[in-house]
Amino acid sequence: MSFEAFGLPEEIMRAIREMGYENPTPIQQRAMPIVLRGRDVIGSAQTGTGKTAAFALPALAILGEPERLPRALVLEPTRELAAQVEENLVKYGKYLPLNYALLHGGVSIGPQKERLRKGADIVVATPGRLIDLLEQRCLSLENIEYLVLDEVDRMLDMGFIEDVARIVNQCPVKRQTLLFSATIPETIRRLASWALHQPIEINAGSRHTPAETVDHCIYPVDAIQKYDLLTSLLEKEDYKSAIIFTRTKRDADHITDWLIAHNYAVTAMHADRSQKERQQALEGFKSGKFSILVATDIAARGLDIADVSHVINYNVPENPEDYVHRIGRTGRASKEGEAITLFSPEEYSFLLAIERFIEAPIRRELLEGFNYRTAPFMGAAVAAPVSRKRNRTRGERRR
Repeated sequence: MSFEAFGLPEEIMRAIREMGYENPTPIQQRAMPIVLRGRDVIGSAQTGTGKTAAFALPALAILGEPERLPRALVLEPTRELAAQVEENLVKYGKYLPLNYALLHGGVSIGPQKERLRKGADIVVATPGRLIDLLEQRCLSLENIEYLVLDEVDRMLDMGFIEDVARIVNQCPVKRQTLLFSATIPETIRRLASWALHQPIEINAGSRHTPAETVDHCIYPVDAIQKYDLLTSLLEKEDYKSAIIFTRTKRDADHITDWLIAHNYAVTAMHADRSQKERQQALEGFKSGKFSILVATDIAARGLDIADVSHVINYNVPENPEDYVHRIGRTGRASKEGEAITLFSPEEYSFLLAIERFIEAPIRRELLEGFNYRTAPFMGAAVAAPVSRKRNRTRGERRR
């Protein structure tokens, strides 16, 4: 199947051809024909599957001529995701006369007000900043025809669901609504039951299974030796670019300082950094100025970061779904990637929950030559279901 099959306007086709798009991804193949027919959609797909284009391309095609007032609204949980979606919309709509407004916190509100005064057909926003501007009567949602609620499970985790409901209530009842989420728990289904009208549900790929291109393993170690093991692993691994995920902003800062002291090209990205600092960190990592990005889960979903060779979890994620999202930052676009998790005994319950979630054991490894203070606690692995073929590990490939 090719993008020509969707019947998109030539202006859009010209732009995506210039971007090198050839064949649509599964979520694009399944969602776009339905969206272009005007139906509401609930879509679930793993990160990095191309769902931004699945809702952005139809939005551009449906809106047509500019009217200089908000007719499409895309809600995103984080500033970085909002900026990335707006950037993609601008690229896809390069040859269209539509105008865009990006609204998020962490930057001055003045330029955003001015952008709205000049007129915007498509608004991409985070919930908090959008509500601020609505309360200041800088825009109205009464003309919204096309509403996208993206990464809704992340918005639920961040406590935005009440804000999202408040925003939806200010949109016209008669509209097209798309909801995208990696998972669809009952809370999100309740939101969808009144926010969407007879939606068609699309599931593009299992959300539980790590990509086959990712070789992932666990390195047991006492918590007090995690810093030392981290630097030893970085010395051993042949990494080109690595993301180190931490549970807290404080850990992210401490690890960054530790690695800087050991002469690594490293930067940090978390919610306590200013928007300018976060953008500089992300752009520096993408450009190769920094080979290591230390981040909280703010970087785990959706962000378009190509060619990440390694992901390291400094902590075992407390939420099993976060494990799949984090390690999904590597092994993208059919390239192989490595994912390593540092595991201390007090995190055993989190590890077992992850193994149950992905329905497969995760290989344990010891670093040869590392001076362990005590014998590492390996923990019993969850057995793989007999009826399901689990991902091959590096060790199995050698055998």
